[in-house]
Amino acid sequence: MGILNLTPDSFYDGGKHSISETVALNRVKEIIQQGARIIDIGGTSSKPGAPIIDPEEEQQRLLPFFNAIRTAFPDVWISIDTYHSSTAAICLQNGADIVNDISAGTIDENIFKVTADFNCPYILLHMQGVPGTMQNEPSYSNVVEHISQFFKEKIQLLNKNGVKQIILDPGFGFGKTVEHNYAILKNLNQFQIDLQLPVLAGISRKSMINKVIGTKPEDALNGTTALHMIALMNGASILRVHDVKEAHQAILLFEKYKTTNN
Repeated sequence: MGILNLTPDSFYDGGKHSISETVALNRVKEIIQQGARIIDIGGTSSKPGAPIIDPEEEQQRLLPFFNAIRTAFPDVWISIDTYHSSTAAICLQNGADIVNDISAGTIDENIFKVTADFNCPYILLHMQGVPGTMQNEPSYSNVVEHISQFFKEKIQLLNKNGVKQIILDPGFGFGKTVEHNYAILKNLNQFQIDLQLPVLAGISRKSMINKVIGTKPEDALNGTTALHMIALMNGASILRVHDVKEAHQAILLFEKYKTTNN
């Protein structure tokens, strides 16, 4: 899953790809050529401290680019990264394939109904609090058990609302310390084994890398690739990434390793 941020304030590439429609389309073309199967398009930053924005502002940022991308690349899967049901509905009406909601329905509970109405996959992410406050001293007695229980309860609620296709995202960096993030990574396969659903890992260039090896996001590609391989070995089905070529190469190497006998 290749990331296309159409926000001015994302932690790594904010504003870079929303300069013009041409820039955005060229970036999507590059992402696809490098091996992405899904494009995750978002108009709202979810970095620590980010405010919740109105759906109208989000749609002004997002929709002109979204419609151009859907028209230019009719076959690629598009994930719409939003917590607003109205934004999700408009994008699904215009050809989006997946809803990626960082709030798990807590910001706008109608997003479950919208997802069910379009019978599309829903990415269920765990976050403690909201982006504006999520990194204010996050605490868990056991982070892996907490997330597992959260998933079980939300899956029941999603199923009750008619959502059947669910992808699990434990939410690296969404209300977690560095230690929490590595505990999740080390036990990533537990979610897939216990819940029998695909797991997405969103690790790319995050602080769980930078705080350990002393890099900044722009220097964190090598650390990202190292953790991507661990995530794959621990059961991740989808990598959500900024650097598609390197992630795709890691996947190819992992698949060769996994399928080689002896």
